[in-house]
Amino acid sequence: MIWQGRLDGEELLFHRIFQRVKEESDYGKISENDFVIHGFAVDEGVQRNKGRVGAREAPDIIRKNMSNFPVILPDFSLLDFGNITCTDGNLEKTQASLSGKVSEVLRRKGKSLVLGGGHEVTYAHYSGIKQAFPDKKIGIVNIDAHFDNRQPESGVGATSGTGFWQIAQEGEIHSLHIGIQRNSNTLKLFDTAHQLGMKYILSDELFFENLPSVYQRINELADEVDYLYVTICMDVFNASIAPGVSAAAYNGIFADTVFMHFFRHLLKNDKLVALDVAEVNPAFDIQERTSRLAASLVNEWFMI
Repeated sequence: MIWQGRLDGEELLFHRIFQRVKEESDYGKISENDFVIHGFAVDEGVQRNKGRVGAREAPDIIRKNMSNFPVILPDFSLLDFGNITCTDGNLEKTQASLSGKVSEVLRRKGKSLVLGGGHEVTYAHYSGIKQAFPDKKIGIVNIDAHFDNRQPESGVGATSGTGFWQIAQEGEIHSLHIGIQRNSNTLKLFDTAHQLGMKYILSDELFFENLPSVYQRINELADEVDYLYVTICMDVFNASIAPGVSAAAYNGIFADTVFMHFFRHLLKNDKLVALDVAEVNPAFDIQERTSRLAASLVNEWFMI
């Protein structure tokens, strides 16, 4: 059993997340403002991108680490629709499957939460949002060390690193990439970002005195779109706090006061309808540090 934790009592004041989650299969049970989980137990895109595989094992471990958090808001409701897997190597079909499920959630006015899996989840999650709101502008905040805007290689297809290139091929892109590392992206990827209109904030710009500028950049994106989607690639964080990822960043950012300030600012935005965490790789984790961090970041959304 995945959803379990310390039982202090059955009264609402004692509740932890495991006491409030409902495992579901009927999308008709979704009510407005319900949080709805799908696990994207897939890392086919990581393998295609020559990364360290293992992220497909992450969703259940993240769930386990979410279970014991206390419920802060009395009307909190969480529905879990299980995991999507890719057993035949057909990543594109698996992405389409997630997209359809996300679209169902959002049409019913639920809030979409996806636990990855590789960062190929981005294209799938975005596609589901676009299906639900076809005539609306979708803003994406990508908290990541990488742009993930590679053009797919012939004979390889989509990978964990091609999501934003794929999104840009379908129309104007509205994205802000926070935590980009100069030593993790070639000049070609920076040039592609400029050509596609992908805005970004370097990891070097994330310091306390610069928070007003970070807030402004976030607000500018939010003001120009109808809905917001936040995707967190866990390899944006320093390897000391997130060792279990597909591509470790030894000079990555920390989940410090600066990060939590702008992250909570994002979560408070009324246009936010979808969030995911990606690239947790339990095979390389230490004491589940990365899974615990991913779980705590998800839990921040539950407390807003």
